[in-house]
Amino acid sequence: MRRLVTSEAAFAAGFAALLADRDTVQDVGVPVAAIIAEVRAHGDAALIALTERFDHVTLTAERLRLSAEEIDAAVAAVPERLHAALDLAARRIEAFHRAQMPHDLRLEDAAGVTLGLRWTALDAVGLYVPGGKAAYPSSVLMNAIPARVAGVGRVAMCVPAPGGALNPLVLAAARRAGVSEIYRIGGAQAVAALAFGTATVAPVDRIVGPGNAYVAEAKRQVFGRVGIDSIAGPSEVVVLADAANDPRRVAVDLLAQAEHDEAAQSILITDDATFADAVADAVAAELPTLPRAAIAGASWRDHGAVIVVRDWHEAAGLVDRLAPEHLQIMVAEPEHLFGRIRHAGAAFLGAFTPEAVGDYVAGPNHVLPTGRTARFASGLSVYDFLKRTTWVAADAAALARIGPAAVALAEAEGLGAHARSVALRLGSGGAA
Repeated sequence: MRRLVTSEAAFAAGFAALLADRDTVQDVGVPVAAIIAEVRAHGDAALIALTERFDHVTLTAERLRLSAEEIDAAVAAVPERLHAALDLAARRIEAFHRAQMPHDLRLEDAAGVTLGLRWTALDAVGLYVPGGKAAYPSSVLMNAIPARVAGVGRVAMCVPAPGGALNPLVLAAARRAGVSEIYRIGGAQAVAALAFGTATVAPVDRIVGPGNAYVAEAKRQVFGRVGIDSIAGPSEVVVLADAANDPRRVAVDLLAQAEHDEAAQSILITDDATFADAVADAVAAELPTLPRAAIAGASWRDHGAVIVVRDWHEAAGLVDRLAPEHLQIMVAEPEHLFGRIRHAGAAFLGAFTPEAVGDYVAGPNHVLPTGRTARFASGLSVYDFLKRTTWVAADAAALARIGPAAVALAEAEGLGAHARSVALRLGSGGAA
């Protein structure tokens, strides 16, 4: 764990190293390209072979997709209290995303030209849900519900089943979110199948959802053929906390990110050096009690940091440079401090709003920009499942007012047919 103090001479170099930490990317481009090529060439047969190789599951083309009976059985195995929790989360996520839905635009300008913008949903979306180290039913809700709210007609879900095991809660979340097309395939091969299609898996228009380095690289390589949400990296949180907070609560908040993955990053920024030490001690005391202590410990050791600042103005500047995926603000006036920060994927204000509540039931999406991309990117929303089409309508009188300028510009660019296309419609009554 790094300990940095802004008043010390070594801070600039230490902070630069902290920023560089997020620039480390596992290079899997070559093997991912080979997997994609294999799926494109051999379709279902490649999916079957790759699933056996990576997940140690022997499938047939008929078993790539889960049957309704398999989904029913999994849903029935989920305790009622977890169904109730899923339902609460789903209702809150749906309500927040429904409030995001934009409206079409239509206006007539001073020249008499009618201008418009129309929103339409994508036809088909592919949802990738991680397996492996952890299964995330919450990710199913966060990805599928906005797509449904936006009006996407088809949502196809891929989830790996290492050793043949599927988490029933993941399938229950899919059922609650309205997803019935589910495939037991994962990795880069699942992304390739969604992008290019096979005999069993019809192609989609956009692929969303987090995954490992192979999944992220596969999404990068198929972008252009399909849309993607983002190239997601390891999870991260920055916690701004003053000494009025309970050190143990802050420590657990940091560890809540660290337990995601060994490459996750948790950073505390505080204006009190004694409190910084108390939180670090609390982390050390809490770590051995966690079910994922080895993962959280590696993350905290290799990527964690505690930064002591002179004041909160200085802290706000550091947050903007870090541009974190998650930002917790635990100070006396959190909304005021948040107003001075420009770059964060999602913010959680106050001592009773831990980031973990945002992962599940707050309502806003938990699929967020990582690796400092919050400088230019946003979290998942209904806009990821909609597209805009602009339109224009002009009569002869309106074209007469704006057309000559178009002719002049087209001629200046040397595009004669462009100029003539407009000029032929100008003049007496617009006769061609």
